[in-house]
Amino acid sequence: MATIRNLGPLAQLRSEASSHVIRYRNGRIRQSGRGLVFWFRPETASISEVPMDDREMTLFVRGRSRDFQTVVVQGTIGWRVVDPELLASRVDFSLGLRTGRPQGEPIERIEARLGGIAGQAVLEVIGASPVGALLDAGPEPLRLSLDAALGAAPALVEIGLAVVSVRLTNLAPSSELERALQTPTFEALQQKADAATFARRALAVEKERAIAENELETRTELARQEALLIAREAENARDRAVGLAEASGLEAAAEAERIRLVEGAQAEAEQRRAAIYRDLPPAVLLGLAARELAGKLETIEHVNVTPDLLASALGAFRGAAPPVASPGPLR
Repeated sequence: MATIRNLGPLAQLRSEASSHVIRYRNGRIRQSGRGLVFWFRPETASISEVPMDDREMTLFVRGRSRDFQTVVVQGTIGWRVVDPELLASRVDFSLGLRTGRPQGEPIERIEARLGGIAGQAVLEVIGASPVGALLDAGPEPLRLSLDAALGAAPALVEIGLAVVSVRLTNLAPSSELERALQTPTFEALQQKADAATFARRALAVEKERAIAENELETRTELARQEALLIAREAENARDRAVGLAEASGLEAAAEAERIRLVEGAQAEAEQRRAAIYRDLPPAVLLGLAARELAGKLETIEHVNVTPDLLASALGAFRGAAPPVASPGPLR
């Protein structure tokens, strides 16, 4: 924006390099250029400042397709001034000579003209196609049509403007139609998701079944091995019992044989002793008995001797004693 300093009847203007300044006097151009600095008399001058930098405006168009569906187009349009003197002659860019500010709103007027031309071109393209074709094609065909329409628009060329860029950021139907269009795709995706979920669940069930079968086979094998082990232990126990019984039988037979031999030896010894005692005279037997009795005196507390027993013993001793020789005559 230009800067104006007022010094009495004179004033100085200093402009930026991005602005084209035009000074008029008596309806004629006296000075024209970018980044000018000059003195002038405010009561006799008229000055316009035209921006020369590239500018962008927002585009928003709501239209109806051939099948009567609402479509919204959003984007931006870039434009610039190619003939500042021509533009200044068609649009008011004059400055207040005391403040240096624009007296009107020239930029808004230019963007309104651009928006009208762009909106008309967009509505023509939207109205010529059904909403399904527009959405399937996307914003690029519409952008190309809009760029061609703005580039060849006489209303822009005759005021010294040129469009430098056209960008469309959105091409969408109404929210109700968008939900309706999204429903089949959403349902198809949901069906795929459900199928994937069911497949995952089926796989999980199959894995669980395989795990259960594996566990059952393992338990069956363990039970079979346990049964074999029990049978083997029972067989070993029977073998041990049979072995113990056989060993006990052998021991019993050996013990019986030993007892038989001992008792036979004792019986034979008793028979021999009885035979010896049978052939001894009574007196010897009495002597032996007396000797046995003498050996037991320490343990025998009392002995009963009847007269008959004493008489028999004395008779036996007498009968057994050898005859005594009578003494011969004394000499």
